[in-house]
Amino acid sequence: MQIKRNPVGPGQESVWDYPRPPRLEPCASHIQIFFAQTLIAETHQAFRVLETSHPPTYYLPPADVRMEYLQRSPGGSFCEFKGAAIYYSLRVGNHQLPSVAWAYPRPTRGFESLANYLAFFAEPMDGCFVDGERVTPQPGGFYGGWVTSKVVGPFKGGPGTRGW
Repeated sequence: MQIKRNPVGPGQESVWDYPRPPRLEPCASHIQIFFAQTLIAETHQAFRVLETSHPPTYYLPPADVRMEYLQRSPGGSFCEFKGAAIYYSLRVGNHQLPSVAWAYPRPTRGFESLANYLAFFAEPMDGCFVDGERVTPQPGGFYGGWVTSKVVGPFKGGPGTRGW
């Protein structure tokens, strides 16, 4: 199947240049996550996971996340590259989001630096920001990538992309 790549402009990356298996890299960008008018997380010490056809997924150190708002969710999932994931629900006052964040307590070889770092789905949040830019969630609701003006697709997750 031939994918028609979107053109890359100055200062942009194409998700079609990201590797498979994915690459883990440190990210010094200013990351902020808001929910229920509350700053849930803020860091300059995240990691990005870059995988072919996916916008970056950002993982934040637990020390920079307001963990008092998170509770472990039942269940989990498995990533062929990073290993077994656990999930967290978010509660601020009367506002709650089930299984909105995830982490890898014991990630596989090559992803050890991600141990216990948290990633968040952007869609249900009041706002997720990378260097002040509000992100758009990766299409489809299944994957946790964050789309900014610095990445171009097309992105996996939307209708017709299952076979990518």
